[in-house]
Amino acid sequence: MALLDDVIDATGGMSRWNSLSRFTLHLSVGGTLFSSAGHPREFKDVIAEGSTRTQSVRFTGITGGEQSGSFQPDAITIESVDGEVLQTWSNPNLAFSDTDSHVLADELHLIFFCGVAIWNYLTTPFLLARPDVAVEELSPLQEGSETWRRLRAQFPPNLVTFAGEQIFYFDDKALQRRSDHDLFGMKVAHYSWAHEIFGGIVVPTLRRSQLRQPDGTVNAKPILIDVEIFDASFD
Repeated sequence: MALLDDVIDATGGMSRWNSLSRFTLHLSVGGTLFSSAGHPREFKDVIAEGSTRTQSVRFTGITGGEQSGSFQPDAITIESVDGEVLQTWSNPNLAFSDTDSHVLADELHLIFFCGVAIWNYLTTPFLLARPDVAVEELSPLQEGSETWRRLRAQFPPNLVTFAGEQIFYFDDKALQRRSDHDLFGMKVAHYSWAHEIFGGIVVPTLRRSQLRQPDGTVNAKPILIDVEIFDASFD
């Protein structure tokens, strides 16, 4: 597909991505989803280390530097700074229930949420080239003074994502600028910008998630999820 090919080339190229196996991020994650659940600072100034090939992320420095947390599709763990396992949660795939208004109330849910978010954020758009992801190009959409091209992606059930169907938007440089999907019964738009190159891979260092109205317009507030990546490396 021409658009997806352009996007992957603009982000660093599939050859470079396939040569990588690990990523390390220094980042902060916040927003009203976190503060309203009583976790305004648990993911401030943390290190995220993960695999580019399988869904796996380990967060170091959560809860003020006192704990670490690991995300994998079949297990979530929380550990002390000396490696003692404090909590575990097996097979957490049913965590994201639209009927649960306190879905991020405990730290296991919070680690699951952040693991899904960060892994999917970082591996897109290369994730869209997987053979089990169905992608089609949609008509362009006007965003302010810019025209953004769009892809609709259908993800397989064995891939842990926030929604099985998502729409991705790309600017005239073929860089990802927005994605839309449902989340906890809400319609959300995730904006991304401030792209930087780390190890040959282009990464948007700022991301912000806001409520999306049925007509496609986006509310300025509240900021549901706010992600800032300070540094990144790949190997």
